[in-house]
Amino acid sequence: MTPHPNSRIRIPPSIWALGFVSLLMDVSSEMIHCLLPMFMVSVLGASALAVGLIEGVAEATALIVKVFSGVLSDYLGRRKLLAVAGYALGACTKPLFAVSTSLTVVLTARVSDRIGKGIRGAPRDALVADLTPPQIRGAAFGLRQSLDTVGAFVGPLLAVILMLAWSDDFRAVFWVAVIPGMLAVALLIFGVREPEWHIDGAKRTNPIRRDNLRRLPRAYWAVVVIGALFTLARFSEAFLVLRAQQGGMPVAWVPLVMVAMNVVYSLSAYPFGRLSDRMSHAKLLMLGLVVLIVADLVLASGNDWAIVLAGVLLWGLHMGMTQGLLATMIAGTAPEDLRGTAYGFFNLVSGLAMLAASAIAGLLWDRFGAAFTYYAGAVFCLLSLSVLGVAPQYRQR
Repeated sequence: MTPHPNSRIRIPPSIWALGFVSLLMDVSSEMIHCLLPMFMVSVLGASALAVGLIEGVAEATALIVKVFSGVLSDYLGRRKLLAVAGYALGACTKPLFAVSTSLTVVLTARVSDRIGKGIRGAPRDALVADLTPPQIRGAAFGLRQSLDTVGAFVGPLLAVILMLAWSDDFRAVFWVAVIPGMLAVALLIFGVREPEWHIDGAKRTNPIRRDNLRRLPRAYWAVVVIGALFTLARFSEAFLVLRAQQGGMPVAWVPLVMVAMNVVYSLSAYPFGRLSDRMSHAKLLMLGLVVLIVADLVLASGNDWAIVLAGVLLWGLHMGMTQGLLATMIAGTAPEDLRGTAYGFFNLVSGLAMLAASAIAGLLWDRFGAAFTYYAGAVFCLLSLSVLGVAPQYRQR
């Protein structure tokens, strides 16, 4: 059997390095984030409202910064410089959590951390696209997403182990989280080589000028719309935790629901990324939506722990099928010199959709119950499927 031509092209070493950078920073961040709400309430005496406001302000800040960092990376032609700045800022915020004695310090640290995430997100994704041959872009984005998600479940597991070993010493765990964050920055600086910028500096203009934005094709904006609809259908994974808690699962074990989801997400992201290099993007997106519909229906059917676990595992599979694929589609539809801007707007719209989806899900949950919330998610999935079905630009690879 003759091997597929794409199988002979290797993923560049810098993509592997970027993947491990994401892994290390996610370990660092998740060690703190999975404990931070409990730390604010039990140690600093915060109310649930205060926790929600801090998280909301932090995430809203990240959304705004993502657009500007993507635009700036296109204008400067320096993706790596901004990625290093974003990761370095994120790493430098970690000690603030360990020494915080008030909610003001926590808010400062949390917002600064999200600014760092906003700075690095779009330039990093654009850098992946710049470094990778088009034939294996799906595999490259899948690999980076897979390694990133490994950090998303290793971080909480490590935090649980250290909390048990150190008798719930939050601050000690926060100090340990500094180490992988600093390692991520060092790996990015010394392990990633940025390709030569192909756009003449004299020809570069403000990426968000009207004539430049008009160069973003309809296919790109269609991906943005689809990404937003996907987010509305998926809403926040926090509701998976609430569903598990409804089933009577012991509180200490509830966080492992997210670990299970991220394990499946991590294991599936790279294989489906490779598959996306060989099959229609539209068909793979549709399959991902079908999986999410099944997950929603399973989660709506009951709150027994086995049912919830099945729904969570399907949810993770959907994430592995679609998240790297959407990033690949942005790279394939945006002009090379506007990739940073394209990722910035995509992240902004998807992030705003996530805020709206979570608010809608919370309202439905309170008024009509968990089952109705997941049925509504399935309806949004069907809406996304209908949009995909009538969008001719998705009939391409």
